[in-house]
Amino acid sequence: MFVDKVNIFVKGGDGGAGCMSFRREAHVPKGGPDGGDGGHGGDVIVQADASLSSLIDYRFKHHFKAQRGTHGKGSRMHGARGEDLILKVPVGTVVREYDEETKETGEMIADLVRDGQKVIVMPGGAGGRGNTHFVTSTRRAPAFAELGEPAQEGWIQLEMKLMADAALVGMPSAGKSSLISKISAARPKIGNYPFTTLQPNLGVAVSGDYSFVAADVPGLIEGAHEGRGLGHEFLRHIERTALIVHVVDLTGDWEGRDPLEDYEVINRELALYADELASRPRIVVANKIDVPGTEEVCEKLAARVKADSIEAAGGDEYADSPFDPKLYRISALTGEGVEGLKAAIAIKVHDLREAARRELAAQEEFDYVWEHRRQARDAKFDVVRLSRHVFRVVGPRVERMVVQTDFDNEEAVAFLQHRLKRIGVDKALDEAGACDGDEIQIVGYAFDYESTRLAEDMFEELED
Repeated sequence: MFVDKVNIFVKGGDGGAGCMSFRREAHVPKGGPDGGDGGHGGDVIVQADASLSSLIDYRFKHHFKAQRGTHGKGSRMHGARGEDLILKVPVGTVVREYDEETKETGEMIADLVRDGQKVIVMPGGAGGRGNTHFVTSTRRAPAFAELGEPAQEGWIQLEMKLMADAALVGMPSAGKSSLISKISAARPKIGNYPFTTLQPNLGVAVSGDYSFVAADVPGLIEGAHEGRGLGHEFLRHIERTALIVHVVDLTGDWEGRDPLEDYEVINRELALYADELASRPRIVVANKIDVPGTEEVCEKLAARVKADSIEAAGGDEYADSPFDPKLYRISALTGEGVEGLKAAIAIKVHDLREAARRELAAQEEFDYVWEHRRQARDAKFDVVRLSRHVFRVVGPRVERMVVQTDFDNEEAVAFLQHRLKRIGVDKALDEAGACDGDEIQIVGYAFDYESTRLAEDMFEELED
């Protein structure tokens, strides 16, 4: 089964709790704190794997969770880190944020275009720090430790786009499957009826010293850019190809279509789906020249192709154009003209890929852009006024600080107060109009606001 788009829920591993412990040995009557740290939770990582060809592994299983970290122990024994969960996907997979409630995709996380390329989609929670970390000049024996940090979780979308060098496009029954079976070892289903091909087929073609990967894309019809036929399902697989090979059926198939109109329809659909596809390098192929009576329409198509090439070059017949001015005439049935076409595709693809590699080498890579963006978003918090005397503080970092606090331990609560004040929560509440005695809510807890400090004895767990 060919699966090229899935939505999955991923959760990193929770961090282990830090340990509150004191050194207890013979002849050491006043041993200091020696609580170990909790282990970090495992990350959820999406990694490109060239051996995969679809997202079938995620067709029926949608929930994935990394291993949690273990708790710290006394004698400065730190907890073990949770094992990362690596999700393998085909090369060419785009990873995006996804909102399960609205069914909308969000920001792109990564575009995995190289074998082995990977991205952390959900980091594991940090392990809680043991009480050894909270020793100060005035607090010599801290009797508290941090709980483990809850891991991030959420939905992501995996969308596979084929990493082919050349895409065979055209109307249904134009002969694309027959052509790919001639130029490569691919053996797609071939039939004399529309939509014989219901999923893309890939084949590796070799011509002289060059080779390329060709994709046989299911037939397109008018309105494909709006989702008609198999439009949206497979138009995206053309986006990554270096070269478009436009196959035109000279016979008009059993429907008696006008080949010139078919040629225009496909050009329009590609342009309407994505502006960039309108100028993508292109080779036009006239198929079924073995059928009698196709000579006249073939000449008309050749003239149209040459005119389009000149127009794409800015009206100069001798300028370089992304469109090959030559119409390649073949018969996928008999093999006539196929070898010449294959050689032309191989040379064109080689030139395009070399130019792309030079351009890529000149660009600076930003491997950690997504991580920096996520950290910046994670640190933000908002103060929401629920009513005249009730406020809520919302933000990933603030909420995790609260969840990591042991509210049965007064020292731990006091340390939370210090952390919240240091990151600006007190100031934000004051600017939002909070007055002494107002209720402040943060995740499952509430406290009374005091303008000078967060009262440690005012925290109380909200009732369900």
